[in-house]
Amino acid sequence: MIQVCSRCNTRWNVREQQRGWCPRCNGALWAPLTPEQEAELQRTQPGPPAASGGAPPRQGPGYRWIAVRPGPPPPQGRQRRPLGPTPRYSVMPRWTLMGAPVRAVAQPKSAERQAPTARSLERALGGAVAALGIAALIHALIYVLMIVNRTRLLNPLLAGGAVWLGRLAGLVAIMAVVNCAVVLTRWLIARREMAFTRAHLPDSRPARAVWAGCLVPVVNLAWAPVFVMELAKRENRLAALRKTIVVWWAVWAAATAAAIFATATSWADGAQAIANNMVATVVAYLLGLAAVVTVARVVEGFERRSMGRPAQHWVVVPDGRDSAPEVPPRPIAAEAAQPELVTTPAPALEPDGREPAA
Repeated sequence: MIQVCSRCNTRWNVREQQRGWCPRCNGALWAPLTPEQEAELQRTQPGPPAASGGAPPRQGPGYRWIAVRPGPPPPQGRQRRPLGPTPRYSVMPRWTLMGAPVRAVAQPKSAERQAPTARSLERALGGAVAALGIAALIHALIYVLMIVNRTRLLNPLLAGGAVWLGRLAGLVAIMAVVNCAVVLTRWLIARREMAFTRAHLPDSRPARAVWAGCLVPVVNLAWAPVFVMELAKRENRLAALRKTIVVWWAVWAAATAAAIFATATSWADGAQAIANNMVATVVAYLLGLAAVVTVARVVEGFERRSMGRPAQHWVVVPDGRDSAPEVPPRPIAAEAAQPELVTTPAPALEPDGREPAA
């Protein structure tokens, strides 16, 4: 590609990159010549000098040859990408360049295997305990009203309100227990996955089997404790948590039996049958409350700490550097045989480096 300077009429071979200013006189360069113009320019140029020794032919007016390097243009250097703005920190960074690099652990992408936080566990267990306790208390008050109703007539508003309040409390208790079961199942699946991943082994139970074994009624009574024991064995905690798991299993079985009995007798018609069903319902709620408390103890045993409280208590222990060296005891017989005169040094009246007082 040829461009001609508009000031000094110098021809510049700019190769494949068009330029705007002349490198020689800093003048403006004309647009590149077309192939037809270059061919016509070659035809108008004079030939080589004659052998007779005449003067060298002159080029056309306004043109001058400039020597350039033959071949393709030189490769351009790699452009550095912008570094971006200077990092700024709102607080003093606490990271350091010393120590082994911390490798980020790949978190599971599925939502069902994300471990719930300790706060979520506390809320789920606390909500279930509160809902079951309130439901048991309300049904106990309903039983007291039924006893009072044997001798005197109750206000229809009070009786209807008690019945609907008991139903509402039962519905809230069921929702709280289901939410607690879902949160605990998520915790169990995530905990099992971490334990088996740490041992470089695949989980022996798929997630679907754990979900079904923990949430299906009556079936979970047989499989959920098995899953927990497998986790305790994998984490070498079975000896320490065996008794806690067995107690939870027994209380849960009793609560399940009481719930089934209370549900089966809830369609009674007689007054005494309704009263017996109310007592069975109160017992079922109390056993369910005990089951939630025992499963909370199982979770606490796996977490190695009391939920909501620090795991360790740090105290200050003297290192012994400032303590005086111990003096070995002297034999009593030697002191009796050779008594020594013990002199007590006089206290210093003035500090060192000062004149004594007059």
